[in-house]
Amino acid sequence: MYVTIWEFQVQQSVAQEFENAYGPNGIWAALFRKGEGYIRTELLHNTDDHDRYMTIDYWTSRKAYENFRQQYADEYKIIDLKCESFTARESHIGSFTTV
Repeated sequence: MYVTIWEFQVQQSVAQEFENAYGPNGIWAALFRKGEGYIRTELLHNTDDHDRYMTIDYWTSRKAYENFRQQYADEYKIIDLKCESFTARESHIGSFTTV
């Protein structure tokens, strides 16, 4: 399994919109479902820092994720721009494989 993890600082005035877009039924997951090898998305909300969220996207393999990113690059950019206003900061924590 291959996972990508992102961290976000979210402006509280748009927290609900962020959760709707980045959650397992949001527009990101809908795009990911178009890719072969996508498994699921988890959205985590920090219990101590209410502005902090993390997403974990699960794929069957790195190759599946890379194929998706290549095949849907234009749609990815469009959604990324659309969702940019929800976050004060975003960081790619990393990509990992299961051991």
